[in-house]
Amino acid sequence: MRRPFMKTPEQLESLEGQQYLVLRPASGVVDRFVSEQNDALALVRLPHPYTGHVTLRGFYEPTRREKLTALVRSWASAQQSIEIIGEAVDAFPEPWQILILRLARTRSLVSAYATLTELLDATDFRRLGELPLDDWTFHMSIVYGKALSSEAWAAIESARVQEWEHPIQETVVEAELVSYSDGIEHSEVIPLGR
Repeated sequence: MRRPFMKTPEQLESLEGQQYLVLRPASGVVDRFVSEQNDALALVRLPHPYTGHVTLRGFYEPTRREKLTALVRSWASAQQSIEIIGEAVDAFPEPWQILILRLARTRSLVSAYATLTELLDATDFRRLGELPLDDWTFHMSIVYGKALSSEAWAAIESARVQEWEHPIQETVVEAELVSYSDGIEHSEVIPLGR
């Protein structure tokens, strides 16, 4: 059984009605993610994802999930495997205050985002937190520090933000469409290129 991405009642409630298209790294990148998350949580207990993941898109389509799933399946069937390279621990500043594992802009990751954008632009699906490709930072959220004071957040950044001497690489061959309803996380695994 796959580990859920979010698990606390507060997280599940805050995500009610939303859907996310995510990638779930399964080897080297996620191993480093777990290590970095454990180190950050040793400094201060903060909300965090239960399982490391790369979010490609967020949606709010509680009544059109089947149509959204059909579009994601169409995108995935034409999408080849995606190369993920972890290159640093970085942070999104105030007001977000999120410690992240920053990913390199690999050709396959950028292409996946761009082709998904092209498909979505022809629809009226409500997208959440979307930025243009040039402004998007590919990442895995490590901990959420929005509730911390500016001083406490600065201490976390100072202790954890770092470029890696040796980036970590893996290839992802499936995506997951995750949805939240009635306090439960639902996930459908969708193979890429099939």
